[in-house]
Order: sequence, then structure tokens, then C-alpha cells
Amino acid sequence: MSRPAVLRALGGAAALVFAVGCSSDADTGVRGTSPPVSSAPSSAAAPSSTRPAGDGRVTVAGTLTEGLRSPWGLAALPGGDLLVSSRDERTVTRVDGRSGAKTSLGEVPGVVPGGEGGLMGLAVRDGWVYAYLTAESDNRIVRMRYGGAAGDRLGAPEPVLTGIPKGVVHNGGRIAFGPDGMLYAGTGETGRTGLAQDRKSLGGKILRMTPEGKPAPGNPFPDSVVYSYGHRNVQGIAWDGEGRLWAAEFGQNTWDELNLVEPGRNYGWPDVEGRAGEARFVDPVAQWPTSEASPSGIAFARGAVWMAGLRGERLWRIPLSGAERSGEPEAFLAGEYGRLRTVLAGGDGRLWLVTSETDTRGTPEAGDDRILRLDVR
Repeated sequence: MSRPAVLRALGGAAALVFAVGCSSDADTGVRGTSPPVSSAPSSAAAPSSTRPAGDGRVTVAGTLTEGLRSPWGLAALPGGDLLVSSRDERTVTRVDGRSGAKTSLGEVPGVVPGGEGGLMGLAVRDGWVYAYLTAESDNRIVRMRYGGAAGDRLGAPEPVLTGIPKGVVHNGGRIAFGPDGMLYAGTGETGRTGLAQDRKSLGGKILRMTPEGKPAPGNPFPDSVVYSYGHRNVQGIAWDGEGRLWAAEFGQNTWDELNLVEPGRNYGWPDVEGRAGEARFVDPVAQWPTSEASPSGIAFARGAVWMAGLRGERLWRIPLSGAERSGEPEAFLAGEYGRLRTVLAGGDGRLWLVTSETDTRGTPEAGDDRILRLDVR
């Protein structure tokens, strides 16, 4: 039964379970004709499931909010509300995690949008909001006070790490705090491919630093925030239940990648794209044709990495067993909501999924862009 037919059968109910493996011609940019579910999700936890964890079914429980412009970064606040950044408008918005009501926290000073740059990844820790942004001369990470004495507004940005190369394309931009309390960042090589293999450059890397921006203890290279290198453009980082770091990155014309990231390792770009079988490079755990993925954000939930696809306009599930893949990747939501930018784990099998139709490369429809609530079984 087609998705519109199921919706009719349910009388427009705000839940729909998808079967895996939906195929479509992602290059056409044509989206599904049925309207997205628009009811606000319940704040209650999803009922316990008798199906085993990581079984591979996802339920679109509803649309938390819509009408966002060029959304990029997403971070959860204590208590369940969300912060979302607008890449091109340079703003941060607070979204009520129950009602979806939006509160603008204003523009972030010093952001210079252009091409794939602007206000990108967000992370929250100890009363600070961290942001990865494109400035006049570089990409950089800043932090701003929020909450407490600062109230419901962002304080002035303080530099954490500067000097990340910027370009019209391949600016990376994802940041997140790891289980070790350190701040990680995925960067791009800005189209200058040689930066990825240059360990003195911050471009084409995954970086690891203290919350103040210093090289983290135990980093593989002395006095350096570089954690891994040989990346083309990393926009997805997440940790599994055992604390292993996973990263998604854009390929050029052939293969997009999901990598298990280990300190000091070389991931091959620009010498190789996808699996090479060469001992000096780390092969990806999974790879896709670029038309089927172009991955941005990733999250870990119920035994799998979930990966948002931009050009591919679908959500990928990659089941894991320890450090290895335990099955073939499965595609969900193909063509239903357009380009998908960010996915964030919300606990109890919940995922937040951010669309990306208003980033100048999509085909916006009424309500775009939106944050969807997904329940994973």
C-alpha cells in the first residue's frame, strides 16, 4: 500500500510505519505528493516494544515544528527543548520540545554566510551554547552563555578555536561533545584537496579539543587538535553505545562513506574515495553512490547509525555489531520530505530529523523546513 493510501486508511493519523528499501530516482528532486504529518508529538515516552532493539522500523510520529529557514545545527537542552541554527539567516531558535513553539534567540554576531558556509553545528554544555560558524577570514568554533544569569538570550560569542579553513564548499560544520567530555568537530578541505593530508592544517579533519579549545589529552599528534585526517567533508559525527566514534562524509563523484574513526588514522582523501584495500588508509564500514546519500548528520539509536541524506533525500539505517556492520544499510523516507540535513537522538528510541529544502538546493513546499519526530523500533 502506498504512503498516501495508508494515511487515508488511518484517517490522517499522525503515525506511519515504513517498510525498508524504498527506491526512487533521487536525482530528479521530485518529492512525494502526500503532505507531511503535521500534528505535534506527544511528550510521553513511546510505549515499550516487544520487538528486539535495532529491529529496523521507524515511525513518523509527527512534525514538531515547521517554517524554518536553512536549518542546519540541532542541539538538545536540559528538559527536552531544542536549539536549531539557521545557516543563512545567522540565527538560533529555541523550539519547545512538546508544543513546537519557536522563540528566536537572535543573530549570532560575526557570521558571514556564503555558499555552504554560515551558522552551522550547535552543541550545549554547562550553560554554554557552542557554534561552528563561517567568519570573514575562517571557519571557527565559538561559545555563548545561555540560561542562568544570561536569561533567555545568547551572550556574546567567545572564540574557542579559530583558523579552520573556509571555502565556498566543503566547510564541514558538525560539532558534538563526546562521552569523554571533549568537543569534536568535523571539518572540510574547502575544495583544496591537499589540506586533507596536511596534518598541520585543520581542514579535512576530525578535531578533538577541550571545552576551551585546547588540544585534548591523549590526542594522537603532539600539541594538535587533529584527531583523524584524510577526510573530504565531514558533516556527521556520533558515538555508539560503547563509545566508538562514527563519522559520515561526502564523496566526490563515486562513494559517500560511513567511517569508524580511530585516533591518528588516515581516511584516504584525496588519494582514495571509498574502499581501497590499502593498509595505509582506513576503509569505510559502509559506502553509497553519491546520488543515494550525500550524508550530513548522523545519530545512534537502537543498535544502528541513522544517517540523513541530502541529495539522496532519504534516511539510512546502518545496523552495527560492535565495530562492524551487521547487515546491509536500509533506506527510509525516500523522497517523502526532500533533503535531510540533521538527525539527533532524543533517547528512548526517539530521533529528531531536520529537513533541508530551503538551503538554495532544494524545492521548498508549504511548511518547509521542519523538524520531524521519529520513533525507532
